Amino acid sequence: MSGKVLALGIEGSANKLGIGIVEYDQSTKKYTILSNPRKTYIAPPGQGFLPKETAWHHQAHIVPLAKEALREAGVTPDDINCICFTKGPGMGSPLRSSAICARGLSLCWKKPLVGVNHCVGHIEMGRVLTGAINPVILYVSGGNTQIIAYSQKCYRIFGETIDMAVGNCLDRFARVIGLSNDPSPGYNIEQEARKGGGKMIPLPYVIKGMDVSFSGILTHIEKEAKVHLENGSCSKADLCFSLQETVFAMLVETTERALAHVGSNEVLIVGGVGCNKRLQGMMAQMLKERGGHSFGMDYRYCIDNGAMIAQAGLLAFQNGVETPLKESWCTQRFRTDEVKIIWRDD
Repeated sequence: MSGKVLALGIEGSANKLGIGIVEYDQSTKKYTILSNPRKTYIAPPGQGFLPKETAWHHQAHIVPLAKEALREAGVTPDDINCICFTKGPGMGSPLRSSAICARGLSLCWKKPLVGVNHCVGHIEMGRVLTGAINPVILYVSGGNTQIIAYSQKCYRIFGETIDMAVGNCLDRFARVIGLSNDPSPGYNIEQEARKGGGKMIPLPYVIKGMDVSFSGILTHIEKEAKVHLENGSCSKADLCFSLQETVFAMLVETTERALAHVGSNEVLIVGGVGCNKRLQGMMAQMLKERGGHSFGMDYRYCIDNGAMIAQAGLLAFQNGVETPLKESWCTQRFRTDEVKIIWRDD
């Protein structure tokens, strides 16, 4: 391939619908994000987002969002070389809504399809934006919690949650104590935790080998919240602070173990929970003590977005990968280590 190669990426695996356009310039060998608009479905207070309502949201916004992405990038469909979409993992109905749009654009514009693993999208976006060479990756979001490192053409999982994702734990506790879903429950927990005086409420600390568990911690703090908030012995801010400190310490500990195992001194944090400044700070402190470096991103690229799908899809497309129409199905379960990372030689 010569000149410029453009990919349009569609992400809709959960409550965020994003469409991004990424360009690769063959002469400079640089990737550039040309556009990355996004729409978020925000559930009513006290509720999580349900598959059906989330899918309706995506269906209502996906065509205007595609037009916005093209307009913002200053390109036309003729300029696009491939259509990339999230193949999984994620919620079934939202995934299908996004995949159907990708198929439609592929047929209308006569462009090849490229199915992308959601987690690999996060990783490749992070590597391009931060310049991280070969980091251990902490992938933390509402649906996933994994400690990952690259080896022999694969992003291998060294540790993960054995029950619920850390983002789901934070989101559910936010709803228990009445925090808003706007812009997200996890963000509001972070803001609430900053209001407290640093009072630490003891919580279970559950690490099993390289894996972590959050369901018992959530059950415990829900009971603690009922008792403490009723008798006034602590505030919502104290509860949020204690939950954050505990679960983030678990994640930093398991990440440090992975660093020691693979001999790396770089950590890249990706996924929606990776926006949390406290998590970034704890990780940075651990890496400073090891003489290493922690890479984090801001909310534009840390949370789900279309550009990350375009980025990973473009890397695959440049290495000859296309997804035939009959194989453009999506799946709720698609593990990170199932993907062959053919574009890396290190």
